[in-house]
Amino acid sequence: MTDSAIRSPVYLDYAATTPVDPVVAERMAACLTREGNFANPASRSHLYGWQAEEAVENARQQVADLVGADPREIVWTSGATEADNLALKGAWEAWRSRSGEQFPNGGHIVVSAIEHKAVLDPAEWLEAQGVAVTRLATDRQGRVSPEALRDALRDDTFLVSVMHVNNELGSVNDIAALGAVCRERGILFHVDAAQSAGKLPIAVGDQCVDLLSLSAHKMYGPKGIGALYVRRHPDVRIAAQMHGGGHERGMRSGTLPTHQCVGMGEASALAVARLDSDPVAIAALRDRLWEGIRHLPGVQLNSELDSTACGHLNVAFGGCDGEMLLLSLRKMAVATGSACTSASLEPSYVLRAVGLSDELAQSSLRISLGRWTSREEVDFVVQHIRDIVPQLQRKRA
Repeated sequence: MTDSAIRSPVYLDYAATTPVDPVVAERMAACLTREGNFANPASRSHLYGWQAEEAVENARQQVADLVGADPREIVWTSGATEADNLALKGAWEAWRSRSGEQFPNGGHIVVSAIEHKAVLDPAEWLEAQGVAVTRLATDRQGRVSPEALRDALRDDTFLVSVMHVNNELGSVNDIAALGAVCRERGILFHVDAAQSAGKLPIAVGDQCVDLLSLSAHKMYGPKGIGALYVRRHPDVRIAAQMHGGGHERGMRSGTLPTHQCVGMGEASALAVARLDSDPVAIAALRDRLWEGIRHLPGVQLNSELDSTACGHLNVAFGGCDGEMLLLSLRKMAVATGSACTSASLEPSYVLRAVGLSDELAQSSLRISLGRWTSREEVDFVVQHIRDIVPQLQRKRA
């Protein structure tokens, strides 16, 4: 493949979203039109509804298989953001109804300081309702230690929320160790796995996870659909945040979008089938990209490769202005941080939390590779960075 045949800008923002796999798109399209499986899955009085319900339940099984769960433990949501909100707010309301008299001050939760805003913002909302919130510091690589978590727990702690893979750094938490700490104390453990599904093995039972959030569009499925795993156990209860029909065993009301559920199910099945191949191939390309730019002056990794998920590369380009960096590297589509905060001119709160100066945080890029990143594209991007970064450094010197 020649440079002229490479689509520019090269898409390297897979952590923000992934293209829908063609197999997934084909399965979804068959659920949209009159000739297809278009009906309401809750319409149980005729064949069309039964067929739609069967498709949704098959998809639920596929999502359950992805994380080692029972399909009855999978609750459909509009995405990981809703799943996170349902987990945190729903757990609080359920806990309050059972333990409010024993702990009248509102209870206590623990989150890591570098969680996605879909967890940090609900935590802030809970704080305004009287819940005490501990924002746990991580190490330089963005990981929470089991010892630090154990020290942060209190008698009124009812929930811990720590993400599996950080969306900016790609750092991987040992959720099995963290989950074991929570299980010892009878505290609910919630994991945001939006960035890890399809990249790392997930086995909710072995990893002592009670609640786990998933997003279809981070693993080559459609936007607008996600799921929350809720462990089937008397001690694991969440209160619904969406009311109106009692769908999803009363945990989340709303007509299920058959095509999106099917899309997430198919994306999950593909992720399971490719779990031994995709991460290895993507990591090899990620490492090749880093090797191509690591010797540039002022360039440094913000998270070591051996502690990050396969597609993430977070790099500081010392001596460069962050805004000019993005504008100048116009042949590659990358981000300075989370897509949800990309409009902000403030340095990444994640990078500052792990010890980077404001200057280095502002000159950092999140480069994320995925299923369709090619070796030719990586080499093209390496040369582009080599051409542009020294020019920017000279201009600023």
